[in-house]
Amino acid sequence: MEKTYKPVSGYIMLFAILLMGAVIGVGIMIKNPIILVVAAFLMIILMSGFVIVSPNGSGVLTLFGAYKGTIRDNGFFWVNPFFKKQKISLRARNLDTPPIKVNDNLGNPIKIGAVVVWKVKETYKAAFDVDDYQNFVNIQSEAAIRKLAGAYPYDDFEDEHTGETNHLTLRSGGVEIDDKLEDAITRRVQIAGIEVIEARISYLAYSEEIASAMLQRQQATAIIAARKKIVEGAVGMVDDALIQLSERGIVDLDQDKKAAMVSNLLVVLCSDKAANPIINAGTLHN
Repeated sequence: MEKTYKPVSGYIMLFAILLMGAVIGVGIMIKNPIILVVAAFLMIILMSGFVIVSPNGSGVLTLFGAYKGTIRDNGFFWVNPFFKKQKISLRARNLDTPPIKVNDNLGNPIKIGAVVVWKVKETYKAAFDVDDYQNFVNIQSEAAIRKLAGAYPYDDFEDEHTGETNHLTLRSGGVEIDDKLEDAITRRVQIAGIEVIEARISYLAYSEEIASAMLQRQQATAIIAARKKIVEGAVGMVDDALIQLSERGIVDLDQDKKAAMVSNLLVVLCSDKAANPIINAGTLHN
């Protein structure tokens, strides 16, 4: 597990190194090779212990393979010169996955891409539980996108056998689909100590080989839905017209005349073109 390491201030050790430099100067003046060699050796060793940690950065320290801790404070520090130092950024990062070709829940080939915002939360896991945590995030994010795309249909077309519609789809799922993607990626990358801040679908389209056919299907579905609404409205208007004519006693209509009137009104109301009125110059029956 991760543990915090409290290093020595680098400025204190910098002063100690300057003192070693003064000792080297004295050794040169008195021509004492032992003092000169020892002071120079200590100076080189001490200088290798400096470490600088930037804001939102960290330094993972190991000594001959043993984990000693993580520096999370930013500043200029000094640690054991024999420590191996690995810098890991704690800043938020963007992963923009290129569109990948997969099959949706209905077997239709689609292209889907996502944007993932993530950062390192536990440096110990990021450094030692996976080989390359950045590449690990890339691969696991793509795997989560593929699985999500295969679990839901692209669109909510009526099922040809049951007549039911899928209420949650990739295209119209919106926030709910993004939340499921974020949860899926989080479960996959938590082994590496990664926190997923946000994940959302950034690109979604049918694959080229079926894009034209699916566009026609979408247009046909939209036209049918619009026509259905028009017919429902027209039937209501015709019904209201017949009721008002009967209640006000404007004209008495038998069943044949009612049928003709209903037919004419429905043609006028449901037509996608403007009606052309025809003036009857004869009697009502001609």
